[in-house]
Amino acid sequence: MIRSLSLLLGVSLAACGSGGGSGVDGPPGGSDGPPLTGDHFTATWGPVSIPGGGTESTACVTIKLNNPTPVKIHQIHNTLSTVTHHFIVYRDNSADPVENTTPTPCQPFAGTLDLNGGRSPMMITQRSDEVLTLPDGVAYSFGANQFIRLEMHYINASDMAADALGTAEFYVIPDDQVTDEADFLFIGSPDIDFTLQPGQSSTLNAFFPTPSTLTGANYFALTGHTHALGTDMNISTAQSQGGALTEVYNPEPFSWSEPETVTHNPPFTIPAGGGFDFTCEWTNGGTAPASRQFGESANDEMCFFWAYYYPSQGAKVCIHTDQFGGFNGCCPDIPQICSALKPQPH
Repeated sequence: MIRSLSLLLGVSLAACGSGGGSGVDGPPGGSDGPPLTGDHFTATWGPVSIPGGGTESTACVTIKLNNPTPVKIHQIHNTLSTVTHHFIVYRDNSADPVENTTPTPCQPFAGTLDLNGGRSPMMITQRSDEVLTLPDGVAYSFGANQFIRLEMHYINASDMAADALGTAEFYVIPDDQVTDEADFLFIGSPDIDFTLQPGQSSTLNAFFPTPSTLTGANYFALTGHTHALGTDMNISTAQSQGGALTEVYNPEPFSWSEPETVTHNPPFTIPAGGGFDFTCEWTNGGTAPASRQFGESANDEMCFFWAYYYPSQGAKVCIHTDQFGGFNGCCPDIPQICSALKPQPH
């Protein structure tokens, strides 16, 4: 069994991925989505040569954009190299940010747990080319000369060295077109501990009641996330645990390596007392038994999803677990959770 809530939650923050693709009402961007329009600013991670043979790590840069005045960002365009597992884009509003353009080893996903509100994620990408276009009237706010933190989790499974490179472009819309601020949720369960024989499958189902601070929130995009044994992920909403389900995410087929982002136009809401009901499935397609626990490496598994929403009540990491008598909660709403969620370096 997984040893402690602190450990398993800390490890969970290291392996997050999201992707573009077709959605309920069309993709969030890319070649088949809305065109990229308006002035834009760019931040780049790398390139860095990554040795072959399974080299894996997480490294960050902090970039100071050259926007002389505050701006509103309506689209984000990320492009990634082949050895990138995922790429996280943060606003860095910490008290004294320092520009560092050299990729430096860093604790994965630490920005979400910043009680002082210094760093907060805006987008997570696992595809080579992805555009996130926010709903009409919705944007992220940047201060003048905004600092951006780019976090890359890279894995080079080949025998040869390869460059890791990531680029984020931020597209501006006029202030008078903006009515709401967007934000980001990371929701899932760490209750993973199984051994599968060849051809055998396992499922996990959980219900997370959304906190009262999110009553009335508009959810406009979702991305599911598992690791390599993941063969399906389904997300629904319900007015209460055990209540009737309304499906909001069920890609056919589900791709763990390039998980689809499903968009909702119009967005959906969840009433007070309601929540997300989500199910992950894993299948051992190999020829030897496969044992998995919850964690970030290729030999671990996950069952999480990302939800983009507005109006902002802040970025949050939320969990449901049946361990320790059962628990639901979010960081930073409950400070004790943030204290327990200690990100672990690779």
